Amino acid sequence: MKQSNLEQRCVELGLKMTEQRRVIARVLSKSDDHPDVEEVHGRVSKLDSRISLATVYRTLRLFEEVNLLERHDFGDGRARYERRSGEHHDHLINVEDGSVIEFQNAEIEQLQRKVAEQLGYRLVDHRLELYAVPLNSEKNRKRG
Repeated sequence: MKQSNLEQRCVELGLKMTEQRRVIARVLSKSDDHPDVEEVHGRVSKLDSRISLATVYRTLRLFEEVNLLERHDFGDGRARYERRSGEHHDHLINVEDGSVIEFQNAEIEQLQRKVAEQLGYRLVDHRLELYAVPLNSEKNRKRG
């Protein structure tokens, strides 16, 4: 079976790749969302029911330590994970259903650098998370 991108990066970093780690890496490489540990475990279990939740926790922690994954806390009490891509993006979190939308906006990026400069700093990194409800949401209509 062809190696996933994450598997390949693990090998390049010299990580010992057990079959369980390979399955977890494949699942994460195919993820286009921001799954929490339980969601990763559920997906992994469909491929290999012998992989425990503890193994998934340890593997995610390891992948995070070697900068293959980024952990997020979107305010719902669950640590969520995504592959580090090297390409910067921000997040909009739908507080009604927990879905996460990744976006890029040049104006926001420029404004953040400008604010840092006005305060006497050079911006070296940042994280932007917007928490919102859909415009057509029942909750939003009640507030209007």
